[in-house]
Amino acid sequence: MKNKSLVSINDLTKDEILKVLDLAEEFAENPNQRILDGKVVATLFFEPSTRTRLSFESAVNRLGGRVIGFSEASSTSVSKGESLKDTILTVANYSDLIVMRHPIEGSARYASEVSGVPIINAGDGANQHPTQTLLDLFSIRKTQGKLDDLNIFLVGDLKYGRTVHSLLMAMSHFNASFTFVAPKELQMPNEYKMFLKEKGLKFTEQTDLNENLDKADIIYMTRVQRERFSDPMEYEKVKNVYVLRNHMLENTKPGMRVLHPLPRVNEIHTDVDPNPQAYYFTQALNGVYTRMAIMALILGLK
Repeated sequence: MKNKSLVSINDLTKDEILKVLDLAEEFAENPNQRILDGKVVATLFFEPSTRTRLSFESAVNRLGGRVIGFSEASSTSVSKGESLKDTILTVANYSDLIVMRHPIEGSARYASEVSGVPIINAGDGANQHPTQTLLDLFSIRKTQGKLDDLNIFLVGDLKYGRTVHSLLMAMSHFNASFTFVAPKELQMPNEYKMFLKEKGLKFTEQTDLNENLDKADIIYMTRVQRERFSDPMEYEKVKNVYVLRNHMLENTKPGMRVLHPLPRVNEIHTDVDPNPQAYYFTQALNGVYTRMAIMALILGLK
């Protein structure tokens, strides 16, 4: 991984994924290590973010590095018409590593091709979000004690949800089976279903969230993303299609955990929060340790 960009979860082999998770475990036990002393990490967020941006910045600070960057494009020369290429070429002169979120699919790959320093994709449109995937894998392994042979329920916006696309591809290394729960307007795109068929992995599709929950090892809830809809009426039609309530978890496996990449709107009711099966806030904390590991490996410091 040294000096390599991380644009897609497919950029990593199974062994590299496990190496990230093992190092994240080390950082979870000892998070304050000043191995980034003297390094500058640029965070370029052309799209709003809370957890991803702040967890990266927390990770850099805990490792003794410095952060530069911006949290919205309107405060930069992009608002004057500067191209993505010129922004990346400029910022690469100021930093050792660039973390970038951008609303256009493929932007992170393009940035990695023109940048003189490694790029970490913090989300490019509805395409990929590999660091979220790695923290999701860390959370799944932490709660289940393994990654192999699990049944993962993916719920909500499976059409535009970059987190579920990346997670599906990563879990294909570990013989997972999947249950897709979505309305017909937001079903998993065919390209991902074809990917699973080619891998010989099982999946089923359903529209009722209450169905078969007792078979889940992980319930991965997602927000219906208003920003991905060009037609506001289409969003209104599906925005409240699934709401997970505490009583719905009564017959689930004791070890089952509920994950969510956050932010949530109302797809997980607050009555789930006190339930020990709710893991989404600890999942967000795991993002700090995982992103520490990713940066340390890319910069060749571990």
